[in-house]
Amino acid sequence: MEYTPISPFMRPISHAHLRVVERPEASVPGKPVNKWELLRELSKAQADFGISERDLTVLQGLLSFFPDDALGGNAEMVVFPSNKAICERLNGMACSTMRRHIARLVDAGLLMRRDSPNGKRYVRKHGEERVAFGFDLSPLYCRSEEVARAAEAVREAEDRVRRLREVVSLMRRDLAALAEFGEEIQPGFGLWDQLRDKAVLTARALRRKLTLEELSAYRTDLEALLDHARNVIDGPETEEMNTNDAKFERHHHNSNEESIDLEPAFEKGGAATGAPDVEADAPVAEVEEADTRRVPKIPLHLVIAGCPSLKTFYQGDIRHWHQLFDAACHVRPAMGISASAWEEAQRFMGPEQASIVVVAMLERFADIRSPGGYLRALTSKAAAGEFSCGPMVMALMSRRTAA
Repeated sequence: MEYTPISPFMRPISHAHLRVVERPEASVPGKPVNKWELLRELSKAQADFGISERDLTVLQGLLSFFPDDALGGNAEMVVFPSNKAICERLNGMACSTMRRHIARLVDAGLLMRRDSPNGKRYVRKHGEERVAFGFDLSPLYCRSEEVARAAEAVREAEDRVRRLREVVSLMRRDLAALAEFGEEIQPGFGLWDQLRDKAVLTARALRRKLTLEELSAYRTDLEALLDHARNVIDGPETEEMNTNDAKFERHHHNSNEESIDLEPAFEKGGAATGAPDVEADAPVAEVEEADTRRVPKIPLHLVIAGCPSLKTFYQGDIRHWHQLFDAACHVRPAMGISASAWEEAQRFMGPEQASIVVVAMLERFADIRSPGGYLRALTSKAAAGEFSCGPMVMALMSRRTAA
């Protein structure tokens, strides 16, 4: 028969308790941990510990009875409020409900009961010694590093989903743009209706909260369609059209009186007036599916040809705009461009044009003193309607031709 240990008040002690109690000293954090920060981390990783929002609410109430902001150190981590006091702290939660949530916290190994012989919660002093009976918060403290690791893993998973969602959204826009372009050069071809239908269905799906697996499936389907459409459009009959596009962009660059090359104020040796050297970190906003900005008119192959340095830092294929966006996301942190500057550039330029700007900056990276400040300056121009990435790319093409 399996032996189940019991507490002094005849309550069974779960094996989760024993795992915490028997945890080796090396795993116990070496310094105090802020209880509210720990609670926030646990809230992020709650699924890994099998607890609910209501369980966390009860734990928050118990933590509020602990007088210090930090758990650990030499302080005893036992709180001893009555059931009535706990329920009042929880805005009148029913006592039976409160006990049920505490039991779940105990089973999860985040809390331990230290019962007195009569089952009451109180503190008693014997000379210099102090003995408390109630709820012991030390299991939560002992698992703080585990909680932090689990929370970080959740954030990384959320970031993967967010980025994949952005890529799928851009692929949907690529698909719609290719369908429109294909209809112009080869009217009545059935592939264009297929592309439009898939773009509409993907837009509807993106209104829901999709899992990583679902988004990956959409990405695979969209990649296959995009590659097929690009192969059709890039056939021999469209070669002349691509040449004409290049000539148009070159003519536009030569006739533009205000050449948008790298601005002297942001080159090495210049003063970056009005642009901060240090960017504040901020989360990247999701690409809005309702964004109606069109894909840039400059052909993608000209962007790739004008920015060969990108191949050194990004090994993936770049045949579509969403792949250029993925490449820009990859090199952006290494260039010292903050997430907030990148998000702001996407908002005012559109993801595709912002991606062009980043890879063009990579080509002239050695000449730019403050990449983040330079991107913000161009974003300000875009917000005022005074910026186009075409001349920027054509300037790089001219520079390569002159070399």
